[in-house]
Amino acid sequence: MAENKAARQRREAWGSLRRLPSKRWQVRYTGPDGNAYSARTEDGRALTFLTKGDARAWLNRVHEAIGRGEWEPPDAVARRRQEEAKAAALRDVSFREYAERWLERIESEPGRGGRMRKPGTVLMYRGRVVNYLLEPLGDTKVRDIDTEVVRALTKHLVALPSRIRPHAKQNGVAGDAIDVLKMILRAAVRDGVLATMPDVATPARKSVRHDQDHTPEDDVATPTQVEELYAAIPQPWSIAVLFAAWCQLRRGEVLGLQRRDIAWNVDRTAATLYVRRQKNGSSGELTDPKSAQGVRSMAVPPLMIDRLREHLDERVAEARTAPVVPKVARGLEHMPVSTWNLIWVEHRELVAGLPEGYRFHDLRHTGLTRFAQEGATLAELMRRGGHADIHVVLRYQKATMARDVELAARMSATVVEEIRRAR
Repeated sequence: MAENKAARQRREAWGSLRRLPSKRWQVRYTGPDGNAYSARTEDGRALTFLTKGDARAWLNRVHEAIGRGEWEPPDAVARRRQEEAKAAALRDVSFREYAERWLERIESEPGRGGRMRKPGTVLMYRGRVVNYLLEPLGDTKVRDIDTEVVRALTKHLVALPSRIRPHAKQNGVAGDAIDVLKMILRAAVRDGVLATMPDVATPARKSVRHDQDHTPEDDVATPTQVEELYAAIPQPWSIAVLFAAWCQLRRGEVLGLQRRDIAWNVDRTAATLYVRRQKNGSSGELTDPKSAQGVRSMAVPPLMIDRLREHLDERVAEARTAPVVPKVARGLEHMPVSTWNLIWVEHRELVAGLPEGYRFHDLRHTGLTRFAQEGATLAELMRRGGHADIHVVLRYQKATMARDVELAARMSATVVEEIRRAR
């Protein structure tokens, strides 16, 4: 009996057992780091025992783990277990859950260039996820999305009929939807949710609006057609046609213009236009231009100076921030993009000879084409149009405001002469 007692004392010399008022047993011991610890479960909760024997057995197992060098502090064990459980849950996440997390992430975190994504961009990505990816992939585990799954989805998307032209040979959405899927899957690989990135090419993008015989030149309106569009659009909105064609502005840039963005010379015979914002078609808010290069200045062509001066005097409110294309004459509310689209679609039909489905944006293409025909360099075209996709040659070229004024005047004179001859 004495020997058994001594053995028990040796086993428990480095720890202690204590009976609690609840009649359960508590264990305390000193770890190899010299700190005192009480018994805890692997998820970090306090652990007590029904019998003294159970408590002693647990203490012996801890002692043996210390002897083998396998002991970890209880807090470290709990953290590791939590991380393992989190990783396991992440590996089991469905595409629906992960895609939603990804959308929330790109909305709140900067992109690879360090800039926050525009609300319209996030909304566009969400639309592609909701409209084209959730139905076929929603309940699929992300870890199970491999090359075969993506290849089958690609085939399905390519086969979808176009919503714009049901009889077109392509739908215009397959490439965009697969690109968004690839963005999500690349994030999943970085997060350790997906083992490898599926190797599937993005479907080729082809125009849905046009047939195979269409060429870019078909989208260039004649000066007479621009004049007819200007006459067809009701006031106070017709000035938008001239801004798009002869100042080469995007739709959102036109609708985002304010009185303060037009600087006149002393006798108001010449003006400089500053592009500083856009009317966002997705959010309806005034936001920064499409890119950093979208913030720019340009000479207003002489052919539209008189009309612009009359428009500002008669149809635009006096406030510096008054919209140049107001919802109502002399109003302080910018024209909504959706409302403008309805006006454009209704009145473009009044002009003969325009291609079917002629877009307001095609007026910008018209103006840039005419600018190029007058001898503008690539750098000058990029500057005038506010393009961000700059080629290497642009590093060695520099467009100046003086050249911009000259080109605007030359283009203006040519267009006025063509209108005169047509009449």
